[in-house]
Amino acid sequence: MMSRLGVQLLAFGQRQRDDLAGVLAEVKQVGYDGAEVGGDGHGLLAAEVLTAAFRDAGLSLTGVHVGYGDCANAARVAELIAFLKQAGSRFLICSGVEDLSTISGYEASADTFNTVGQMCLDAGLTFCYHNHAWEFQPLEGGKQGIYTLLDRTCPTLVKLTIDVFWLHISGVNPAAFIARYADRVGYYHFKDGAKTPDGQTFIELGQGDVDLVGARDEALKHPLGWIVCEQDSSQLEPRTSIKQSFDYLKQIGL
Repeated sequence: MMSRLGVQLLAFGQRQRDDLAGVLAEVKQVGYDGAEVGGDGHGLLAAEVLTAAFRDAGLSLTGVHVGYGDCANAARVAELIAFLKQAGSRFLICSGVEDLSTISGYEASADTFNTVGQMCLDAGLTFCYHNHAWEFQPLEGGKQGIYTLLDRTCPTLVKLTIDVFWLHISGVNPAAFIARYADRVGYYHFKDGAKTPDGQTFIELGQGDVDLVGARDEALKHPLGWIVCEQDSSQLEPRTSIKQSFDYLKQIGL
């Protein structure tokens, strides 16, 4: 089973809101099978509007990416679930926790995520938590928030959107993490970049320091519906950026 390839529309900035049809046409021309949107913008659009735009472009909506505040609001979760079902998509993805500076913040977030995960499961959808690097920072007692989340959430209810770049930045080998939590993966975010004196920089796939080939090898042992390219920012024009990344994904056999 080969995963389909998607792209996060974050790369297009404000244009994804002002010219969604044009953006999706470019995504299709490059060769992607689908695209992921953020709930801060398109999650509030009428589902029929977004669905029509994706249908006209011949693309699938891979999922909707939201923040913790959305997940802590049951009415908002219900709205997002209805949106996903109408739009014909399966994944609700969350970044963020109640308080990233304390283990108790992660514990409270785990309870929230179990609730959201159950709501999604009941609706035939999948809820995923998207990692960054800060979940791996040691907190009180040397505990790391990511493992508190994983230990306190139900594997059936809460999956992972594994971002291989942020694993790399946190000092964790992406392939090893995928292997360890294969039963928790919802889908993958492939991203590349490098550490810098100021933190990190984002680079098109195959041009940074992330072991994407190793991540690919492990991901193909646990195939899923989507591998999504996520480029937070780029020095290149968006279409050029996403094409370079797409060409690399095809080059490594995805």
